[in-house]
Amino acid sequence: MVGTARNGRVRHAFSVVNGGQDLGPSSAPASNAGSECDGIEFTREDVEALLNERPRRKDRFNLKEKCDTLTEYIKRLKLCIKWFQELEGSYLFEREKLQNSVEVSERQCNEMGILFKNKEEELNSIIAELRKSFASVEEKFTKEELDKMTAMESLTREREARLEIERSQNSLSDELGRVQRELSSANQKITSLNDMYKRLQDYIASLQQYNSKLHMDLSTVEEDLKRVEKEKTSMVENLSMLRGQLSVTRQSQDDAIKQRDSLVNEVACLRMELQQVRDDRDRHQLQVQTLTAEYTKYKESMEKSCFDLDNLTSKKDELEERCLSQSNEIRTLKDQLLTAEGKLQMSDLSTLETRAEYEGQKKLISELQTRLADAEFKLIDGEMLRKKLHNTILELKGNIRVFCRVRPLLADDGPSTEGKVISYPTAMDALGRGIDLVQTGQKHSFTFDKVFMPDVSQEDVFEDISQLVQSALDGYKVCIFAYGQTGSGKTYTMMGNPGDPEEKGLIPRSLEQIFKTRQSLQPQGWKYEMQVSMLEIYNETIRDLLSPNRSSSDMLRTENGIGGKQYTIKHDGNGNTHVSDLTIVDVRTAKEVSFLLERAAHSRSVGKTQMNEQSSRSHFVFTLRISGVNESTEQQVQGVLNLIDLAGSERLSKSGSTGDRLKETQAINKSLSSLSDVIFALAKKEDHVPFRNSKLTYLLQPCLGGDSKTLMVVNISPEPSSAGESLCSLRFASRVNACDIGIPRRQTNMRLPDSRLSYG
Repeated sequence: MVGTARNGRVRHAFSVVNGGQDLGPSSAPASNAGSECDGIEFTREDVEALLNERPRRKDRFNLKEKCDTLTEYIKRLKLCIKWFQELEGSYLFEREKLQNSVEVSERQCNEMGILFKNKEEELNSIIAELRKSFASVEEKFTKEELDKMTAMESLTREREARLEIERSQNSLSDELGRVQRELSSANQKITSLNDMYKRLQDYIASLQQYNSKLHMDLSTVEEDLKRVEKEKTSMVENLSMLRGQLSVTRQSQDDAIKQRDSLVNEVACLRMELQQVRDDRDRHQLQVQTLTAEYTKYKESMEKSCFDLDNLTSKKDELEERCLSQSNEIRTLKDQLLTAEGKLQMSDLSTLETRAEYEGQKKLISELQTRLADAEFKLIDGEMLRKKLHNTILELKGNIRVFCRVRPLLADDGPSTEGKVISYPTAMDALGRGIDLVQTGQKHSFTFDKVFMPDVSQEDVFEDISQLVQSALDGYKVCIFAYGQTGSGKTYTMMGNPGDPEEKGLIPRSLEQIFKTRQSLQPQGWKYEMQVSMLEIYNETIRDLLSPNRSSSDMLRTENGIGGKQYTIKHDGNGNTHVSDLTIVDVRTAKEVSFLLERAAHSRSVGKTQMNEQSSRSHFVFTLRISGVNESTEQQVQGVLNLIDLAGSERLSKSGSTGDRLKETQAINKSLSSLSDVIFALAKKEDHVPFRNSKLTYLLQPCLGGDSKTLMVVNISPEPSSAGESLCSLRFASRVNACDIGIPRRQTNMRLPDSRLSYG
């Protein structure tokens, strides 16, 4: 948004008149009515010129002129600020508009994908039904054909029987005269045969009707067959198309085969040529070997003759060289004598120069050592000043600071028809610090020291908290605790996701910073010893999460008040908190603390509710005690870092807790209610603050009573169904932010302790 104007990538018009002097180009004509900055835009150079402008007055004692000049300058500053606000608002509007368009496009794309998938499934089902109907029609047609053939055979048999009856009637009429005695029986047979004939005619009529019905069914089946034939024709066409493609593929394959054959033939030819070349090479090698043998013999004879000649020549040369060397030695000795005399004179001069240079270097080294001592002293003073200024800045920001973090919507939250209930004001005075919540149509606005939106990473959250963690190394008590309803992301904020280094929470990142800073302070003479303890408050009972003898039976006995250690909380005069019989472990690296954190996480009490699958059923308290000694200045500091993950507040009607979960919920809500009473008493500056009403508030008494630098991170769920709990959390955080508990004390000592510190 503002970065575009700062980088100067777009040239804007801006006109500032100061006594007739222009600071930039003229402003463009106004385009939007109702705005003071219509048509006026700024560049980085214009803003810098406006900020660096110095009023020019003829008479410095003319107060009226000075007032008019300042008024005009303030108007131009307001105009510039107004323009930046409008530019920011327009960019935010465009950003939201683009986000909405992207969401609409994604939604349309998903709908089209679903529609295409449904259409594809519908077409597949139609094709399957058509195939089934085609098979059933074909089976029905086959069956009807068989029935027709059976009826035709029976009709043929009946016609043959009729012809046989007619032949028997003719034979009976011929024998009528001769067989009078059999006439009555013959007449009876004829009568019975006539009845049978009538019955056969009736049966033939019924068969003809059945045949006509079969013809009608056959025509229907033929129509279905024609339709099926059309579909079959289309399938055949597709098949022919595929066969054509297959033929093209086969042709290309044949071409590839032919090409391969040609390449094989070419390789065979190349192999033959290679074999021929190898034969030529072998023949040439034989010739070379023969010539080499002859050359060796000739060389040996030449070497022998040359050796004799060299002996004679060497004797002659030796005599000549001996003569020349003797004369050269004489000349060389004369030259060396002259050179030695010159070097002797030069060495005397260089010795004097070296002595003078040595004295200068010695003086320079002493000056550098003095400067180094001064620089180390200034470095120590600078570090002490940095700590003082760093903690002064944190004190000016407030001893109890409140950050608000809104977790993103999760897949388990489910769809909502109520819309967004949380928004963030874009005004300059509330940007990054304000949050608005809408419940039942009413808008509630809150302002805190910092508000983290859902897209903020764990690293960005820790960046704003790292300065507070640094105060623990400087000798202060520091307390950071997470507050919010169940499922709002408290444990994720404090512990993070152990499997992903990018999602580490505040506790692992704080430890990494502390051990890294300890390493960087070692050259300045600082040595630190650190001790870790971890406990949880479950059902108003303290549990030691690092106890080596911790088991499920011990936990059960502790819950029922039978046996087990009785942990008591005590506060000494220096504001230090001690828990009796609590396990305290000396640590030297961040890996050791990570191992202890993992061990404590497995021992912590969690349970399942309707609001959260893994709900923390106890208050988790991580304590790191820091003892630092500077050997060069004999200064000692004692700091404490408390990192607390509170159990989530929840309503019984929403969480659906019963049995042990009901008892846990009642204990959690009671302790958080006691914390609220303590905050109210501190905000009203009452004489009596009820710290002893619960183990949690009594344990946090030094953090809330003015002896510690305290930060509360209130976690909010953006789910519309959690708007009531979110509003309660925001109201409580607002009251905490309004508390004034005084200035914390730094624990330092200029003398080294006689023995090692022990806690608890």
